[in-house]
Amino acid sequence: MSVSAAKKILVSGAGIAGSIMAFWLAGYGFDVTVVERASTLRLGGQNIDVNGPARKIVRKMGIEAAILAQNTTEAGLQFIGQDGKVAGEFPKDASLTGTRELEILRGDLAKILYDCTKEDVRYRFGDSIKALEQHSGGVSVIFAGGTTETFDLVIAADGVRSATRQLMFGNEPEFKSLGLYIAYMTIPRQENDTTWWRWYTAVNRRVLMLRPDNKGTIRASVAFMENSSETYEKRPVDEQKSILKAKLDGAGWEADRICKALDGTDDLYLDKVGQIKAPRWSDGRVAMVGDAAYCPTPISGKGTTLAIVGAYVLAGELSRHERHEDAFSAYEKLMRPYVEEVQKLPPGTPGLVYPKTKIGVSILNTVAGLVASKPVQNVVGLFSSDDTGEENEGINLPDYYEQYCSDSL
Repeated sequence: MSVSAAKKILVSGAGIAGSIMAFWLAGYGFDVTVVERASTLRLGGQNIDVNGPARKIVRKMGIEAAILAQNTTEAGLQFIGQDGKVAGEFPKDASLTGTRELEILRGDLAKILYDCTKEDVRYRFGDSIKALEQHSGGVSVIFAGGTTETFDLVIAADGVRSATRQLMFGNEPEFKSLGLYIAYMTIPRQENDTTWWRWYTAVNRRVLMLRPDNKGTIRASVAFMENSSETYEKRPVDEQKSILKAKLDGAGWEADRICKALDGTDDLYLDKVGQIKAPRWSDGRVAMVGDAAYCPTPISGKGTTLAIVGAYVLAGELSRHERHEDAFSAYEKLMRPYVEEVQKLPPGTPGLVYPKTKIGVSILNTVAGLVASKPVQNVVGLFSSDDTGEENEGINLPDYYEQYCSDSL
């Protein structure tokens, strides 16, 4: 593909998927603009990890060392029993663990990506897409700020609640709820806090988690099953805090601490957990990537990986096809089987890890202890590889950049 085909591309969303798209598109010679509804880069958020094929991609980008340098300091995962003691422990270097080597706060990764793209990409903060109209010459975009501009292509990368997706596909994509809500917030660190990710299961289908960060604070989360049509995610923040306090009532462990911290937190995020199921990811000159197209839910532990891989593949296919229709088709052909595999959740998920009774909680913690035991870890270790997560990637990544460079000579 020649650089003369460097189309004007608008990416909606300056998060992980959007910034990865911007990085590669700019590297291939495209004229890239990223529009972000927030007035500044969103630096908040919880722990995410970069593993499997995503690690290969950040290595290609030259940012693996920067990610490692921003490690959250998390030592591993501990299941906390009803008595407040550790019921099962999974160190970061164990065969089975919830903590990866490339563990980083979402905001820290967003900043790394922004810093390595800001010189080559136009970032348009404090604005959003109000309307789209496709025509033979491109896509006319009306921005919320009042201006109109034409782009050759528009990519939605603005998350699971993507407003751009709605403009592109209406109600065609489905949000498949798992009957679970999760809330994230930052709370003050205390002397008794550790470098472990601590998971506490309470009766009545509630889970409390405390995770260390590299900022001197604690990232807390509260999850609870709710098999109703409630729309807590749309309530005002003060009302959400009241709902969480009610859900935490009588939960035990650090519930009272989290309740008290809720009054002072300014980064509360509460949302319904679910997957995005979309029969297609493109339509004419528009397409979507990351959580906007195929959110696998935080339960999968693969949301960031899918966002990074999807953005890399979509940008790469655009670099090696003259026609965007062919690029979009190739992107979906390569990504669809991988996405469907990642979105498969174990039977009974998430209900099995959200027991209702004390007996159920006790059984869960007992199982965690058994799985964490050295004999089980040793057996698992015989069938696992190193922490790079590259042993069973699930997708063969093309080397687009080498092909692009050779084609451009």
